[in-house]
Amino acid sequence: MAIFWAIRINILQAQSIAPAIRLNQIGFYPKAAKIAIVVGDSPTAFQVTTPDLKKVVFKGQLSEVRQNSISGKTARTADFSALKTAGIFVVLIPGLGHSQPFEIKTDVHRAVAIGSLKGFYYQRVSVGLPEKYAGRWSRPAGHVKEDNQVLVHPSAVSAGRPAGTVLSSPRGWYDAGDYNKYIVNSGITTGTLLSLYEDFPPFCRTFKTAIPESGNALPDILDESLWNLRWMLTMQDPADGGVYHKLTNARFDGMVMPDKATKERYVVQKSVTAALDFAAVMAQASRIFKPFNRELPGLADSCLTAAVRAWEWAKKNPDQLYRQNVLNEKFDPDVVTGEYGDRDASDEWIWAAAELYVTTKDDTYYKTVNLFPDNKMPLPSWAQVRLLGYYTLARFEKTLTPLGKKDFPRLKQQLTGLADELIQDVDKQAYQTVMGKTARDYIWGSSSVAANQGVALIQAYRLTNDKKYLRAALTNLDYLLGRNATGYCFVTGFGDKPVMNPHHRPSVADGIEAPVPGLLSGGPNGNAPKQDKCEGYTATSADEMFIDASCSYASNEIAINWNAPLVYLAGALEALQADL
Repeated sequence: MAIFWAIRINILQAQSIAPAIRLNQIGFYPKAAKIAIVVGDSPTAFQVTTPDLKKVVFKGQLSEVRQNSISGKTARTADFSALKTAGIFVVLIPGLGHSQPFEIKTDVHRAVAIGSLKGFYYQRVSVGLPEKYAGRWSRPAGHVKEDNQVLVHPSAVSAGRPAGTVLSSPRGWYDAGDYNKYIVNSGITTGTLLSLYEDFPPFCRTFKTAIPESGNALPDILDESLWNLRWMLTMQDPADGGVYHKLTNARFDGMVMPDKATKERYVVQKSVTAALDFAAVMAQASRIFKPFNRELPGLADSCLTAAVRAWEWAKKNPDQLYRQNVLNEKFDPDVVTGEYGDRDASDEWIWAAAELYVTTKDDTYYKTVNLFPDNKMPLPSWAQVRLLGYYTLARFEKTLTPLGKKDFPRLKQQLTGLADELIQDVDKQAYQTVMGKTARDYIWGSSSVAANQGVALIQAYRLTNDKKYLRAALTNLDYLLGRNATGYCFVTGFGDKPVMNPHHRPSVADGIEAPVPGLLSGGPNGNAPKQDKCEGYTATSADEMFIDASCSYASNEIAINWNAPLVYLAGALEALQADL
């Protein structure tokens, strides 16, 4: 590995890297597709060479010119899929320059999968990160006192818990670049991580991330998920089963380290979306942790009890949506941190019902909610979790009750229909990726769009065994790791053109040049300049609307719900690499 990085440094010093060549800066599986994109006018021949440029191992011709439908720029494809030799190489365009170095080997994305899961360790609340596990990014514990003395906000009062009641709600993960904790976003995040374990348990059992719990009886992905799950359990009111929407400061902290952020914290209003997301995750966790009852006695039962109580609260309070502006008109202090507001809880009902139905085999949950209100299949996001429920129903096809089996053909058709729509005309796209067929992909957190598209395609592969879906999913990992219109690898700590200045308080405040590793930048956002007003945007097309600056929270923040589908995508591809 030391030799590998020495070679990379020598190449960088040669100053002949061609920015127009875009590829996965980590590498490729020996038997899988290997694509580089060359932007703009260029010679038609290309070579793959050793890093010193002395030995040519592959020669080819660039494809015909394709036009990027978003920017109008032209690009050609260098396809060297026929090269299956393990080693370190570069793509060379004579007269133009060469790419960043990459590897061809088995398990080539294992470090990315491990690193993106380890990213959650760096977001842990209530515990110090010692150098043994955190390396250069070691730090003191944050919010130890504050999260053990959380105040009930006036919006969250209930019988037995008047305003100002002091609660203990430690652990969890810092949500994003800020230091608050939000149930809605924790829901989709934890559910996605747990789904990787459910789908690929043998792989997850070998998935070591060098955290304090590594080596115990649980896979690391479950140990990490538990850190957040235990916090989530503290957010349920034991009196009525309702779930507080978030634990937060009244206002965002400055760019300081976690132990320097000492403002008082509040649990804020219970919401139906928080309760249902909570119910879904707890029902899923119950069945996952049941086999670990000796190591975690009673946890599975406690999770299911909590899920059922949250579901019952939601049934009694279906209109209790979280609307921060309305809340601030009624109560003090005003709360102006992330709202995670949602005007429609129908998708949360679907997810919670699916998880409780699968875990309990009780048809009541299946019948209470219209699980298939239409044929729409919106990609998962914190505000749209319907597909998480569908993934679970598909995952447990063989153990569904007759009621669920009856609807299974429709479910399969809709999930594969989504996948077919995603892969349609990918070969006509400038970057040959599923991501970016339309400017609508480039929203706030577009990197999670790419990752969740990949997850949807892997679900379709699991349903059909059709490798076209798996191969298409790999194109989106290629996108995230460098084959995109910006040329950045969007995962901190990886690649030769990585994001270096994310909107992430510890990365800004710790005095270390390199950011905390394993975090997925939000990525290009067509509306970013209007949203964060950070200076430096020069792009005119949505797929390039990105700057590597800490002030760019609309294009370069990190968030746990973006990291989770990256963990799933990279992990699943590692588990399935032999099928590519």
